Amino acid sequence: MAAIDPILVSVLHRRLKSIAEQMGITLLRTTRSPILNEARDCVTGLYDAQGRMLEQCEYTPILAFALQPACQYIVKYYGDEIYPGDVILHNDVFSQGGQLPDVAVFKPIFVDDRLVAWAAAKGHQADIGGAQAGGYNPNAREVWQEGLRIPPIKVSERGRLRRDVWDLIFANIRFRIVEDDIRAEIGAATVGERGMQQLVAQMGLQRYLDHVEHLLDSTERMMRSEIEAIPDGTYTGSTYFYYDGVTEGSKYRLQVAVTVRGGEIRFDYTGTDPQAPGFTNASHNASVSALLATFLMHVNPQIPHNEGMLRPLSIHIPEGTVLNARFPAATTFGNHLTDPHSEALLSALSQAIPHKVTAAWNRMLGFTVTGRDPRRHKPYVDILFISMKGGSGGTEGADGCDHIGIPMRGGGITAQDPEIFELQDPHLLLRFEYARDSAGAGQWRGGLGTDTVFIFQGEQTTGICFGDGDLEEARAFGLFGGKPGTVNRIELRYPDGRVYVPRSKEVIPGIPPGTAFVQHAGGGGGFGDPRRRPVEKVLDDVRNGFVSVERAREEYGVAIDPVTLQVDDAETRTLRGGPGRPDRPTQP
Repeated sequence: MAAIDPILVSVLHRRLKSIAEQMGITLLRTTRSPILNEARDCVTGLYDAQGRMLEQCEYTPILAFALQPACQYIVKYYGDEIYPGDVILHNDVFSQGGQLPDVAVFKPIFVDDRLVAWAAAKGHQADIGGAQAGGYNPNAREVWQEGLRIPPIKVSERGRLRRDVWDLIFANIRFRIVEDDIRAEIGAATVGERGMQQLVAQMGLQRYLDHVEHLLDSTERMMRSEIEAIPDGTYTGSTYFYYDGVTEGSKYRLQVAVTVRGGEIRFDYTGTDPQAPGFTNASHNASVSALLATFLMHVNPQIPHNEGMLRPLSIHIPEGTVLNARFPAATTFGNHLTDPHSEALLSALSQAIPHKVTAAWNRMLGFTVTGRDPRRHKPYVDILFISMKGGSGGTEGADGCDHIGIPMRGGGITAQDPEIFELQDPHLLLRFEYARDSAGAGQWRGGLGTDTVFIFQGEQTTGICFGDGDLEEARAFGLFGGKPGTVNRIELRYPDGRVYVPRSKEVIPGIPPGTAFVQHAGGGGGFGDPRRRPVEKVLDDVRNGFVSVERAREEYGVAIDPVTLQVDDAETRTLRGGPGRPDRPTQP
């Protein structure tokens, strides 16, 4: 074993991160779909010969943490039949995939005829076949109705494209843009392959391998140190998600017990409800990824994201539950169970590390549009990231982030630029702004949601509503006296004057041109007693249009003149003179 240079270990970590970021930039600059190049619903990563995570570029964390299990499955699946120049596609949720529209490319990296690493890229595709265009089908009852399952398959072997395999896959996908975006993923993986080969050549193979092992071991020690800072004990949390798309009034409990002991942490989901008949289930891989995306918000962000950080964690998610559905269940909604899933984790962790947790984030109410663009005489699809992004929860010392999205995306998903939105879609954008009074009040308020209005100008338009948070019970909860955020809502205002409010899981065909799409994305929950928020911060929020004069008085106890926007100090002292709420709750 080569002598370990601790400085070189640090340099190696940064070099791996740099290569993953170069792959990410390549992907963003070469994809065609706005889902990828505008919203950044993608990830790139590097893995060792056994498929262990080395580093990732996590535009979307839930996609990133789903890659290691898939890579390890591919290693076992092919065994010795992996060669230089191979390119492997994969999306199958029942062989360690996360969601069918999230298609991954894996490329093995060889040095001197020895497999030393893997480069991977993964992105949410505009279509994946199945019964409904656009990748989401709330009417699905089994996986085959959701889209094309792609178990590990070589589209290139030893550097030669397998045209028959390629054509078979893309003959079952509606939009040509998907083919172009998969080529972009292959390009990103090739950039990773080149970067890793250069790195190993510079360090020497054995020296590289020894320093990688030391990097993984040191990362494990860092994570154990973070866990040791959490008081030992068992902490429980639970929440519900609502309506499975099949049964009116249905709701499903998500239950977690978090046990911390001796530098290790265990997550046990015993008590979570059985899987649903519709598409509102998650694969095991998607649920583990959601767990990691939420838990990592509460530890040192400088910890390298590699296999070492996973060693002190153990996870039990019973098979046959909504968080680990049995084959052949429909599971496309599984990634979006992260919203309530994170609430259960935040509820549990708030008992152990109250200074680190956030209040709840707004649950996503998504809407995908498919149709025909009359300007180009071509089909189009958009997941409408522009309108779905609500606020995150407040935390001790900081307000929530405005218009950030949901925990599974970690803030990585961006909204389309309004001008690009109109250029790419046959839509006329009328309104796109922060929603006043959407944030949950608190000493540190939640992040603001948004209000969006646009006009459909396409043809043959179908809308697919998929999400949660459209019920009073599903508002983003506050912590430690903080108030909840607002309720999500979507309206379709038809040209004939009718107003239709879609269910949270529903397909709406035949939307006529001239229909107005109106969406309110709710704010995040507040943290702490609102009447302890500094008066000057409340005044700033009122002057900026984030909080109304009425809300300032009712929730924050700050009296502001609606004309002069000046604080009435005497009345404010009277309003704030009552007993305060407790600093810490028993449960959110």
